[in-house]
Amino acid sequence: MEYRELSIPGAWEITPRLLGDERGMFLETFKDSPFAAATGHDFGLKQANCSVSAAGVVRGIHFADVPPSQAKYVMCAYGAVLDVVVDIRVGSPTFGQWDSVLLDDTDRRAIYLSEGLGHAFMSLQDGSTVMYLCSEPYNPTGEHGIHPLDPTVAIAWPTTARDGSPLAPLLSAKDEVAPTLAEAREAGLLPTAAAVAAFVASLPSTSAR
Repeated sequence: MEYRELSIPGAWEITPRLLGDERGMFLETFKDSPFAAATGHDFGLKQANCSVSAAGVVRGIHFADVPPSQAKYVMCAYGAVLDVVVDIRVGSPTFGQWDSVLLDDTDRRAIYLSEGLGHAFMSLQDGSTVMYLCSEPYNPTGEHGIHPLDPTVAIAWPTTARDGSPLAPLLSAKDEVAPTLAEAREAGLLPTAAAVAAFVASLPSTSAR
C-alpha cells in the first residue's frame, strides 16, 4: 500500500497493490501498520457504513464535532465517485481549500480523512457503492454540514458521468439547506485547527512503534 498525503494536511490517498490473474483479483483494502506509519496513530474502527448512489448524487459536505469527530477511511466497491476533502479547521493555513481523489472499481484507491475535516463525494455512475470505515459511531446531535455548492469553497464537481453522459448535482433535502462555510463559521460550528491537532495528538498508537 502506498500512502500519499493530499494538499489538505490530515488526508491521504491510499493506493493498494492489485494481484490479479484469470480467476479475478485480490487486494488488501486496509492494513494497520502502514496506516499508523503514515498518520502517526492507530485507526480505531467503531462503525462501518455502505451507501449506494445514482449518478450525480452528491453527499456532503459533512463533518462532526471535535472531540471526538469521525475520521473516515473510504473506498468505492463498485462504480466511481469523486471523493472530496475540505479543510474546515479555523486557523489552518489551508482553511476553506479542498482536494479530491477518484475512487473507483478499477484502481481501487481509498482516501483517509482524519478528524476535523469535511467530507463529500459525487457519484459518477448509477449504483456507485461506497464503503466507509469510521473511527466513531454516527452521532446525530454532533453532525453538521456545509452546502456542497458553496461558491466560496468552489468544489469543481464533475459535469460528465463515467459513461460520458451529462451530470448534474443531486442533493438531499438536508444538504440543500446546509449553511455556507462562512455561515457555519459565524455560527460557531467549525472546529479550530488547534483543537483538532490536540485531539489527534491524543490518539493512541501502537502499530507505528
